Amino acid sequence: MGDDTQVRAERGRVVEVSETQVIRVRYWAAARAAAGVGEDEVTVPGPVSLADLRAEVVDRHGSRLGDVVAVCSVLVGDRPVSSGDPAQVVVRPGETVEFLPPFAGG
Repeated sequence: MGDDTQVRAERGRVVEVSETQVIRVRYWAAARAAAGVGEDEVTVPGPVSLADLRAEVVDRHGSRLGDVVAVCSVLVGDRPVSSGDPAQVVVRPGETVEFLPPFAGG
C-alpha cells in the first residue's frame, strides 16, 4: 500500500481506499442532529456532482437529513455554493463539503 492509502470497512467488507478518493462531508447544527454524526467520509470513483453526493448522504442517514440538507447553505472547500443547480456543482475527491442549516438570530 502507498502512503496515501488506508484500509477500512465499507458496507461489511474491507477495502483499500486512496485518500484522494474520499470526500469529507461535515454536518452542522440541525444537519448534525438529523444525520446522527458530525461528519462522513464518502468514497467516490472521481469527481461527482453535489446532487449525487447529497443523495448518497441522504441514503446513508434517511429522509430527515434530506429535509434538512434541502434548505442548507453549502460550502465546497472554502467556496460557497450558490442556489444554482446542485447537479452542475462538481465536487472532487479530497474536498470537504459542509452543510450549514439556517441559523436563528443574526
